[in-house]
Amino acid sequence: MSDAVLEIALVAADRIVWSGQATMVIARTVEGDVGVLPGHAPLLSLLTDAVVEINTAEGVVVATVDGGFLSVAQDRVSILSERVLLAEEIALDESETALAEAEALPAGDEREQRIRQAEARIRAVEKARAATR
Repeated sequence: MSDAVLEIALVAADRIVWSGQATMVIARTVEGDVGVLPGHAPLLSLLTDAVVEINTAEGVVVATVDGGFLSVAQDRVSILSERVLLAEEIALDESETALAEAEALPAGDEREQRIRQAEARIRAVEKARAATR
């Protein structure tokens, strides 16, 4: 089983963000965090605004998704979201500003969603930096 890999497709509405082989994927669904290894049972789940980690032979790919879907079948993992950003595409200072602006909004669904998205982007940058140390 050590040679088993997952075929990954990380897809935004307007582009294929990343595709390739990986040994593990970690994503946050509405039911909680899910780790996917080769041989995982079929799964279809809703994603939350959060970080996705893809472990490859070369290192870790870190991205954020604004909700979406996670599909696992026969060692193929599809992560589909309206918006996907790789950690290296995220400007940390802009994400920190977006978080401060979101926290200043009145309570409500829009405020909570904007906070989740900004926090996810900040975490993605931090995780990517930690993975390269």
